[in-house]
Amino acid sequence: MVSRSLPFVGTYQTGEGWDALGDPTRRAIVECLAERPRAVGELAELLPISRPAVSQHLKVLKDAGLVEDRAAGTRRVYRLNPAGVAALRDQLDTFWRRALDGFQDVVEEPNEEKS
Repeated sequence: MVSRSLPFVGTYQTGEGWDALGDPTRRAIVECLAERPRAVGELAELLPISRPAVSQHLKVLKDAGLVEDRAAGTRRVYRLNPAGVAALRDQLDTFWRRALDGFQDVVEEPNEEKS
């Protein structure tokens, strides 16, 4: 039996996209949503976790700005948030440019050992 006084699990509390994607289940949800929008029940059928667990993971992804939802009758349909995903891609592009600039600086340094 689970105690009702237990705090919300810390791994479900994040606002950052990268932190949210640190969990393999959330990455799997993002991969599913990249194919097409889906309801919680559809996601639960594809993943080895319960519907309530899917809902908790979707809340984290939504809080991080990576997914958005809309009402469709009595269901909520989730899809990737293009702006949130674009923000992550921009960050990756920045990291990649910095790494390439750093490599270029090293390659262009005069070799001090030749003297």
